[in-house]
Amino acid sequence: MLSKTAEYALRAVTCLGGQPGRPASANVLFEKTKVPRRYLNRVLQDLVAADLVHSRSGPGGGYELAKATDELTILDVINAVAPLERIHSCPLGLKSHTELCPLHAELDRAYAATEAAFAGVTIKQLLSSTNPTIPLCEVP
Repeated sequence: MLSKTAEYALRAVTCLGGQPGRPASANVLFEKTKVPRRYLNRVLQDLVAADLVHSRSGPGGGYELAKATDELTILDVINAVAPLERIHSCPLGLKSHTELCPLHAELDRAYAATEAAFAGVTIKQLLSSTNPTIPLCEVP
């Protein structure tokens, strides 16, 4: 359901959220997230363009979140790089379908529910989960 771009962006944002106030270089993010290096650079550029991430060059620079993890949702990240597509009109272009047919109306309801679910989970919630598996980290 999610694009690779959205998955990769969520990995990067989760990684950055786990070290607030400490910028991470693209190399560190590459190592931790396992996102292909070229793809990671593109994703980071998209996140910067969406004002979810700040970048600073030079010594001590790198990438860091532009928002607090309790203000940043999974949906915010997805919408920054690969928004979920809703169905607003007949995908077939049928002129007689002035409203969505039952199939496309049901699909759009599912997309709306997915959006709502993603909007209801912050990055902070992911990072503070009681699940013993820590995001993006190998557990001994």
